Amino acid sequence: MTVTADRESELLASVPKGLLINGQWLPAASGKTFDVEDPATGKVLMSISDAGVEDGAAALDAAASAQASWARTAPRERGEILRRAFELVTARAEDFALLMTLEMGKPLAESRGEVAYGAEFLRWFSEEAVRVSGRYSAAPDGKNRILVQKKPVGPCLLITPWNFPLAMATRKIAPAVAAGCTMVLKPANLTPLTSLLFAQVMQEAGLPAGVLNVIQTSTAGAVTGPLMKDDRLRKISFTGSTAVGQSLMREAADKVLRSSMELGGNAPFLVFEDADLDKAVEGAVAAKMRNMGEACTAANRFIVHDSIADAFAEKFAAKISSLNTARGTEPDSTVGPLIDGKARNGVHSLVSDAVANGAVAVTGGAPVDGPGYFYQPTVLKNVSADARILKEEIFGPVAPIVTFKNEDEAIELANNTEYGLVAYVFTTDLNRGLRVSERIETGMLGLNAGVISNAAAPFGGVKQSGLGREGGFEGIEEYLTTQYVGIADPYAD
Repeated sequence: MTVTADRESELLASVPKGLLINGQWLPAASGKTFDVEDPATGKVLMSISDAGVEDGAAALDAAASAQASWARTAPRERGEILRRAFELVTARAEDFALLMTLEMGKPLAESRGEVAYGAEFLRWFSEEAVRVSGRYSAAPDGKNRILVQKKPVGPCLLITPWNFPLAMATRKIAPAVAAGCTMVLKPANLTPLTSLLFAQVMQEAGLPAGVLNVIQTSTAGAVTGPLMKDDRLRKISFTGSTAVGQSLMREAADKVLRSSMELGGNAPFLVFEDADLDKAVEGAVAAKMRNMGEACTAANRFIVHDSIADAFAEKFAAKISSLNTARGTEPDSTVGPLIDGKARNGVHSLVSDAVANGAVAVTGGAPVDGPGYFYQPTVLKNVSADARILKEEIFGPVAPIVTFKNEDEAIELANNTEYGLVAYVFTTDLNRGLRVSERIETGMLGLNAGVISNAAAPFGGVKQSGLGREGGFEGIEEYLTTQYVGIADPYAD
């Protein structure tokens, strides 16, 4: 399906341009705006309100004022709002997909996949809203009674990244709504439009004023800093780089804020000598090229048994070199642009460093000429152990390959990073797969699978990849606090 300029203009005209504060779409108090660009062309899509410190304070005022009544709202009612939101997002799937493609760059097919994935958090947590429970029991000595109940944490600051504009919003907002928390959402300034459209949908679904407030801004630290110091804020949930996450955790420590951090990754992709090579290559393409490699779950280091490394590299390079690099709205696009020029330059710097230290580009290895921020899908082999590309998060369509001789060496290479978000393992030996899963230091593992994200599964990492979990039964717990009530012995005189 060809996307026309008129269709793009019509969609952009329907997106709110203001800040959502206490149920009203408002201009920034300063009157300032900032531009949102199309990374495939470098052209401005639209200008939207640019929140300042005063707007952030107003948003938290609204969230704090709405918290008590929202916490008392029946779980079934909160769940029904999420269910209606799921249905509205699903009905407008093409709008959300196109908007994400315009502001973030991913091909429409991938954007449609994100809509389905992101909407699933709304459906999942609509069902979890009514399953929050506690317990009642006699104390071991029989004298008193123990009542344990779960309560909403309270007003939350949610900070989302630019790479999955819908799914990162729904993954945080849905459990907060289900648990009875109010929110201030600060979307990434590179891709705020999807969050604005989603907030509008949440209003249509019946979410009361003040429960969700949205403050997009070009000066994130200046706006969120005062919120982190406010006694009324009870939780922060952040997805983004480890460096920023560490800074936020230091700020959170001053108020002992409840914190959820989904940070960087350096995912190893292990291919053992007994792996089905074709399936391993298929998984590698999925794990590397989803979102043009701009994902914290993207395979970052391909650790391949030396007996099959050349064959793997050849097949892998053939697959990704056949992908079509084009603006995401083009019908045959399978690889979109990187988010901006800085990102593209960063990726090329890693490739150049690797090549300078002896790596060979089997395919790709350079930026794409022309408008936008495109980079060639790239496979590197003979990568030096001290190359930066093995230590830093690539966030682009580049796959460096290193080799190993035995299982112990593979595990050592996989764990040789401060990160621990996700790993991928391809082997036909189930016992080996289970052994490796126990030995790899990671919060998630794909066994013979290149994509494993699912709303029903707990998403999160270990080490410097963060703390807390999103999705699954565990996801709502991040927005609940446990209260113990000791009750006097009902049989006592």
